[in-house]
Parts: sequence; C-alpha cells; structure tokens
Amino acid sequence: MKLKKIRLGLVLLGLGIALFAYAHPFYVSITSIDFNPNKKRIEVSCRLFYDDLEMALKNQLGQHIDVIHPKNKAQADSAISKYIRQNLKINVNNKAYNLQYVGYEIEEDVAWCYLELKDISAVSKLDIVNQLLYKDFKSQSNIMHIKVSDKKKSTKLDNPKRTASFTF
Repeated sequence: MKLKKIRLGLVLLGLGIALFAYAHPFYVSITSIDFNPNKKRIEVSCRLFYDDLEMALKNQLGQHIDVIHPKNKAQADSAISKYIRQNLKINVNNKAYNLQYVGYEIEEDVAWCYLELKDISAVSKLDIVNQLLYKDFKSQSNIMHIKVSDKKKSTKLDNPKRTASFTF
C-alpha cells in the first residue's frame, strides 16, 4: 500500500511538472543580420512566432491583424514595418540608419520579416538595440546572428537586456 502511494505521488508530481512547463512556454526570436558587400547593403531577417507578433501588434499598435490571412496586406505590412522599426535599431560604424521594410512571409508557425539597410560600403562596427516582443513577454529572449565578410558572431539578449555591440 505504501508503494502505491509513493507511485501515485510521483505520477502526480510528474504531471504537475508537465503542466507547469506547458503553462510557461519559452519566448524566443531569431534575428540574422548579414552584410552583403557586393550589393552594399545589410540584409536583416527576423524570425518571430506569428501569434506572438500578432499579440505585439495588438498590444503596442492597437491593431488586430491576422498575419496569415490579412484582410488588407498593405495594412499588415505597414503595421509589421512600424512595429519592427520601433523595436529593432541598427547603428553602422557609429551612424544611425533607418531600416527599410522589405516584406514578410509565413512558414509554418513563424513569420519571417525582412528588412535592409542600403548604401553600406563597409562595416567595422554594429550597435544593435533589439527589444522585439519585450513589452509583451517578460521571459523573451532574442538571439542574433551577425555575419560581416567571413566573420560570424552571435549573442542572446534576455529581457530586459536590449543592446549588443560587434566590432569587425
């Protein structure tokens, strides 16, 4: 009888841990920043779970947008562009630039958002502010992969840390 109670206790403990883990998901985005010297531009892609992006658009911009099947694609593009440009900033060689939005696409449960900086002839330093989804998810982590020429660097920013600097 004692052994059955111990087993039942272990089963209930395991179930409780599983439910706790399910109730507290991980919040992660991945941003890739690649310098393309042939085209003299920095190409940026942000990988965000589309439901997290929709929540951020609703909470921060007051817009209810279905990014998978938008009623108005131009309005969805405008909102996503505004949101990302408010929460992701890149300085190149100590000079501030405004990201130009290219578009987005959905792949399974992820929104791939594309932006760029044009007329960049060389990169020796990047200063980045990345606070994507921070206002909506306290446990948000933003992973960044940077590629300049043949050099690759990566970092992870855990909310509330927003800034990272890279020299090449």
